[in-house]
Amino acid sequence: MSATGEWKARLAALPAEAWKTDGIWEGLTVADRLETLHARAPDMTLVVDGGATHTVAALRRRALGLAAGLAEFGLGRGDVVSFQLPNWHEAVLIDLACSYGGFVCNPIVPIYREAEVGHILADAGSRVFIVPETFRGYDYVAMAGRLAQAGAARFETVVARASGAVDRRFEALVLPAPDGAPAAGHGRADDVKLLMYTSGTTGRAKGVLHSHNTIGAEIRNFIRHLDLGARDVVLMPSPLSHITGYLYGIQLPVTVGCKVVLMEAWDTARAADLIDEHGVTFTIGATPFLQELAAYAARSGRRLPSLRYFASGGAPVPPEIVERANAAFENCAAFRLYGSTEAPTVTLGVPDRAQARLAATTEGFVVGHEVRLLDLDGNDAPKGAEGEIVTRGPEVCLGYSDPAHNAAAFDAEGYFHTGDLARMTPEGCLVITGRKKDLIIRGGENLGPKEIEDEIYKMPAVRDAAVVAMRHARLGETACAFVVLHPGAALDLPELVGFLEKSGLARQKFPERLEIVSALPYTAAGKVRKDLLRERAQEFAPAGKAFDENGKEEKVTR
Repeated sequence: MSATGEWKARLAALPAEAWKTDGIWEGLTVADRLETLHARAPDMTLVVDGGATHTVAALRRRALGLAAGLAEFGLGRGDVVSFQLPNWHEAVLIDLACSYGGFVCNPIVPIYREAEVGHILADAGSRVFIVPETFRGYDYVAMAGRLAQAGAARFETVVARASGAVDRRFEALVLPAPDGAPAAGHGRADDVKLLMYTSGTTGRAKGVLHSHNTIGAEIRNFIRHLDLGARDVVLMPSPLSHITGYLYGIQLPVTVGCKVVLMEAWDTARAADLIDEHGVTFTIGATPFLQELAAYAARSGRRLPSLRYFASGGAPVPPEIVERANAAFENCAAFRLYGSTEAPTVTLGVPDRAQARLAATTEGFVVGHEVRLLDLDGNDAPKGAEGEIVTRGPEVCLGYSDPAHNAAAFDAEGYFHTGDLARMTPEGCLVITGRKKDLIIRGGENLGPKEIEDEIYKMPAVRDAAVVAMRHARLGETACAFVVLHPGAALDLPELVGFLEKSGLARQKFPERLEIVSALPYTAAGKVRKDLLRERAQEFAPAGKAFDENGKEEKVTR
């Protein structure tokens, strides 16, 4: 990674010793936590993946074997292991092996394609790239081959669950390791544990750096706020390669010693079956998951009594969805929360059925963060007024893989500037009111408009273009493109989609509406008035269908 010196400098500037003394930074890696769990309950089922169950002892043995295999492959401490897998137990193994070996884990969401993946692999300096052979009709091995041939990134491709002939199989990388094999012990709690990329308004994805300590602090706060323990069972439909799935599908189960049930694709009825079958007590996901499971429960009369909590965030969550969920589920507290890859959970909601209205109308209480709301001049906003959320604390990331991004994101006092706007209620809960950024939050995934606009500008017919968020009944938001054409030119949506299909962008980024306009609104300084375009786009809001990377009606992936 290019930011080794930068994150060490930022780490030195943090009150790390005080956090360690207070026990906020516990100084434990996820491998350390697995060792503790193994000593206590080696035969406990930790992961359910489809029809297979995986015990603590089995996962530990294979994780040690994978760490040894990666080391034999030539990887050393600090080297990056990238993977783009569905919600398979292999993703858990990779994260554990990275901790044992001192490697950096770099999950990549499965919807990304060559444009995004090529940038990530090159920026991260990935040594190994682990992919499925195919998933949901897409050939990941072929994509990896094209990226390797292009030469922008230098990596070795390893294929998980391969059915055909491939050069390197994941299973062959896992060396034999007896049950009593000692932990490698190379990973350190202050080291970078996680390199996860998040899209922004500037187009290219930014690599976010987390240590074992920052992730551990978040999990510690989450466990305490919700009183989670070994008795709980997690259902994880959110991608393990996204911060939500990563935190609560990998780190949390190992930390508290509870079972996690993985879903590689969302299916509402199947989710209900898994909840009842395994006695699931906790799940978390974007708005569509909560909306659809609550509607199913109300329609079918299955009230899913084992479910204690359903946390939802990552995209706008209308109050009525939370209220319907709390009415549909027998014992579950559904609630909103707020965070980002950089600062995973600034608020932890209101997980209390007795305060259902507050849970539905706010993002909940700030936990483990020092939060300020700043006005446009950078001063603290008046009490109850809207301001930009800036925060600092032990779970905030160490910075970005590209140090150039840090100056704009972190101020001299160490506060992370989120770009999101909120107000504080008298009860002390945050309410998100908007965002300074131009992100489109589609089904919980952040899409950067500039990246899409840059591709549209390549079309000969296009003179000017702007992409903004458009309200979507199911996914929260999708992209709407406003385009000015050259005189005499013509363009329709199918032609635009056909052009973008050749760009390598993920299909989820394609605009789902095209508006041809005579001119875009500009400020006196020459900036597009996207606020006006967003207002106009709300008139169009599609009926609720959306399409996946293969052009089929989408199944939610978060």
